[in-house]
Amino acid sequence: MEFSYVNQTQIHFGKGQIASIKNSIPKDQKVLMLYGGGSIKKNSVYDQVVQALAEHDWLEFSGIEPNPTMETLDKAVALAKQEGVQYILAVGGGSVIDGSKYVAAASLYQGEGWDILQGKYQAKTALPIGAILTLPATGSESNPAAVITKAATQEKLSFYNPIVRPVFAVLDADVMKTLPERQLINGLLDAWVHVCEQYLTYPTGAMVQDGYAETLLKNLLALAAGFENRDTDNWRENLMWTANQALNGLIGAGVPQDWATHMIGHELTALYGVDHARSLTLIQPALLRNQLTAKRAKLEQMGQQVFGLAASDDLAVKTIDAIENFYLSLKADTRFSPEGEDKTSSIERLMKQVEAHGLLAIGENQAITLKEIREILNSVIK
Repeated sequence: MEFSYVNQTQIHFGKGQIASIKNSIPKDQKVLMLYGGGSIKKNSVYDQVVQALAEHDWLEFSGIEPNPTMETLDKAVALAKQEGVQYILAVGGGSVIDGSKYVAAASLYQGEGWDILQGKYQAKTALPIGAILTLPATGSESNPAAVITKAATQEKLSFYNPIVRPVFAVLDADVMKTLPERQLINGLLDAWVHVCEQYLTYPTGAMVQDGYAETLLKNLLALAAGFENRDTDNWRENLMWTANQALNGLIGAGVPQDWATHMIGHELTALYGVDHARSLTLIQPALLRNQLTAKRAKLEQMGQQVFGLAASDDLAVKTIDAIENFYLSLKADTRFSPEGEDKTSSIERLMKQVEAHGLLAIGENQAITLKEIREILNSVIK
């Protein structure tokens, strides 16, 4: 358990905290506000931001998609360069915040922004970022990771760079009041798998990381069980803070991490437009069954500590069943049937992308090869 851990994002948590950006962004820096489809104009968030930026020189860019595309983000990069933008303010969920990280880094780079995703360019500088979170799920508001899609080639790739970790993040659960049920469920599911990717590996004796991960998982089980309370401040605030803590770097510090579910799931999103969170629930149970032997000890630990299952010879199997039943209880599928395409064709399309993106040996043990990915997809695709 050896690591260096720092999280420099200042969190402004609670009601009315959007006003705090007035003093969080230097008044002598030109601001570019990035947001998505315009829902922030219907729930008062936009008006609150405008009021907070009254003393700033700022402009805006809208239309960032769920699973943000390079093609859209490059337009924001061009605007930032043209206008001499000095600060990025992301107002939205994980997709907008991920997109802001691309814009922040690409705006100070003279080459093609996609170079960042392909690893051809490692940014040493980026515009500072502030985030106002409107959908809890990814933890992107206080971590240095982003996932971007290139629509032209149906590629979905990620990058990780401390230089794009937001300087501050506003977490005001009031902004969740108008979110559809599906988005709330997606946020809960996304946070769950984020924890699992850092926890369901193999034992290392990291008591703090394991214990905290188990607490977060139990939080999410409780929030799902109490979903009828989703319109209360307490429910919203606990989901927002739990999702943040799931991927702010702490529970993954000094322990092995997996992320194979995400890597394979990204291909489902890129090719078939599956919601990110739903791509994870499709892949994870099949992947856990495929890797049962390697993950047995942590699955048994999770079964006892999170689900309260009794010790037994088949405890690991029962834990995977419990995870799958948790997904099904939230009406999240664990099998996928592509529209207008047979099973064999779908698997071949996905495998072609998997191989093209170099997913040749993934997971905490690098034991999930093309053979295992094909087996997993064969269990998932109907």
